[in-house]
Amino acid sequence: SPKVDEDVREQVDRNGPRSRSRRSWIWNQFFVIEEYAGPEPVLIGRLHTDMDRNDGRTKYVLRGEGAGSVFVIDEKTGNIHVTKPLDREEKDEYRLIATATDRQTDRALEPSSQFIIRVQDINDNPPVFDEGPYSATVPEMANIGTSIIQVTATDADDPTYGNSAKLVYTLVQGQQYFSVDPQTGILRTAVPDMDRETQDQYLVLLQAKDMGGHLGGLSGTTTVTVRLTDVNDNPPRFTQSMWSFSVSELAIPGAEIGRISAADADLGENAKLEYTILEGETGDTFNITGVNQEAVITLNKAVDYESRSSYSFSVEVLNPIVDPRFLRRGPFKDRASIRVAVLDADEPPRFSRARYHMDVSENCPPACTVGRVSAVDPDTGLTNNIRFSIDPQSDPEALFRIVPDTGLITTAMELDREREHWHNITVIATQRGQSHQPMRGMLLGAPNRLLPRMCLSRTFPDNPGQVSRVLVAIETLDLNDNAPELDRQYTTAMCDSLSSGQVVQVLRAIDRDEGGNDSTVYFSIPPESSAARNFSVRDSGPTASLVLLSQLQPLSRSSSSTLTLYVPLVLRDGTSGLTSSATVTVSVCPCLRGGARAVCLPQQSTLPSPGLSTAALLAILACVATLLAVSALSLSLRRQKRDSLSPLEEDDVRENIITYDDEGGGEADTAAFDIAALQSPRGAYAGVMGFGAGWVPGMEAARGAPGPGGPSLALRVGEFLRLRLAQVTFDPSQPPYDSVQVYGLEGTGSRAGSLSSLESEGEKDAEKEDWGAGLDEWGPQFQKLAQLFKDRDIL
Repeated sequence: SPKVDEDVREQVDRNGPRSRSRRSWIWNQFFVIEEYAGPEPVLIGRLHTDMDRNDGRTKYVLRGEGAGSVFVIDEKTGNIHVTKPLDREEKDEYRLIATATDRQTDRALEPSSQFIIRVQDINDNPPVFDEGPYSATVPEMANIGTSIIQVTATDADDPTYGNSAKLVYTLVQGQQYFSVDPQTGILRTAVPDMDRETQDQYLVLLQAKDMGGHLGGLSGTTTVTVRLTDVNDNPPRFTQSMWSFSVSELAIPGAEIGRISAADADLGENAKLEYTILEGETGDTFNITGVNQEAVITLNKAVDYESRSSYSFSVEVLNPIVDPRFLRRGPFKDRASIRVAVLDADEPPRFSRARYHMDVSENCPPACTVGRVSAVDPDTGLTNNIRFSIDPQSDPEALFRIVPDTGLITTAMELDREREHWHNITVIATQRGQSHQPMRGMLLGAPNRLLPRMCLSRTFPDNPGQVSRVLVAIETLDLNDNAPELDRQYTTAMCDSLSSGQVVQVLRAIDRDEGGNDSTVYFSIPPESSAARNFSVRDSGPTASLVLLSQLQPLSRSSSSTLTLYVPLVLRDGTSGLTSSATVTVSVCPCLRGGARAVCLPQQSTLPSPGLSTAALLAILACVATLLAVSALSLSLRRQKRDSLSPLEEDDVRENIITYDDEGGGEADTAAFDIAALQSPRGAYAGVMGFGAGWVPGMEAARGAPGPGGPSLALRVGEFLRLRLAQVTFDPSQPPYDSVQVYGLEGTGSRAGSLSSLESEGEKDAEKEDWGAGLDEWGPQFQKLAQLFKDRDIL
């Protein structure tokens, strides 16, 4: 190996240059070929120092990456061996440190030095397409060389050493339609006429080969799926060149007549179609509306078989969006012929107008002519088989009549324009009798096919259901038949000190006739009226002013000083001379501070008061006071009566219970209240229970005296509770509570009777036998309780 001396590095600092030091290391260039393997460790180089005198005292030591495992060194000679195959793609270099020491003293002969062992590459990795397989799109009919997609492969080998990582791209499949740049991997079109409608998808197989594509290189492949996108390169075409349809003459506008269809091989917006009816003899009789690749022909105006039995026209379909590159292929539109046959039908009568407008003067005597309506049978052209009538719902007051055969409309009574200006009535035309007419036209057979022309005889039976309706608007013309009149009833007030010549009230006249408010109205006061001496009217027209001619005598300032004047007026129409009369009420009163405005002083009306007199009001107040006193006295007596009949007073059981907050002494404690009141039925009824004045002696006998043969104590207490409830309910003086002592007894619903311990020994002895018999009758649910009483000798 050639001798390599380490260059002397010169260091310079602020203090100037330092002294040089010369290294004495000598070693071979260290490289190892990857994946190289042999039966023994492979020698890759040798370390040597000038300090080694070949006397066996120099020892070589190797430290760093892979030292001792991957790389080993001979301590005496300095030879370095690799012990296993290396992969450059895993690690391409190893950094090691070599040291030469004295074997005896273990002292370093010179400083340690670092060196690198590089792994030399071989072509052991094929190219790989990391992002494959690929998918791309290109418009159909694209030009040659149109870029589609760029594919990229990678090679793990060293690109700086040899051609192991130099890649070349080629096509394995799809060369007929595509090409690939060998250096960049860009896929391009190779032909200009790829038609999506013929084939819309292609699968291309690409290969990348290293070693510059030479023999012995490694390769990798991937696929590219190329889809052709649509362009508008196909014109629309009707599925057939002629279409035939039929429509009844009774069809209403908007009815569907038929559907036509066209085809376009393109997709999406490129296949969008627009349909139009070309101008011709049909005018605007029909409409056409596109729905996807289908069009619907509808009726725009009603057709009449008698006027025209068939229609022929052309329709056109086109693409609204056209690509100029493909105009050379011809126009992107198509035409088809349409024939529509009108079918004859039994039609209702047809009025000569869609709406009639007539007029008649008001106050015209009955049977005044208004106008005439006419209709014709469209099937026969006759008018003598039409009968006219007025819809009663449109003329509920029967103001008009119509002659059934001629359609002449007349009035049935006088009309008043001021009451109703317009009258809208509905006239009905009914077809009557039979009509025979030939059936003309082409008869449709199978779809879109016409049978030979033939003439048939058709008979329509008497069909009163064939009716038509028309609106007749009748205007009532105005006559000047209304005299002018005041627009309202005038009532005004004026001061008694008002000067002559001043306006008392502005008047306005109205005339209900049409344009009547534009005519002149003359106001006047009859000369024979007494008011003519004090008032006058001026400024005749729609408005006039009531003026004071002479000043009135001042009124006294007493409370009853008022004066009411009634001024009669005559209103005359300056055009017709019609007159009407009216009255203006003027109240004359004293004014505040003598002002000109009619602000009257407070005063009492001289008219009878609609209310009550003072004496009547005083009488009513006295009656109310008397009733209140009687009510208060009655309530006081009831309260005293209740307090005197109450047997509890200060010893009320409720009060004892409320204030009793000490532990009781049981049955022996009888000081708190009279226990006999609870033990004695008579006391319970007559005293403590509080029957009061309503109690009748001998009532117990009437109900049955208590005893072995009479009602039980529980039944008697239940009856008491009902009476007590009734007393509290219907007596407003009674407070709404019950006596507390009634809860010392069982209710009537218990089969066991009373279990209270508040009973005297005498009553216990008297009812001892009843208790014994009652315990046996308690039933199974009280069997255990009855047994306990018997065991304790309670009975």
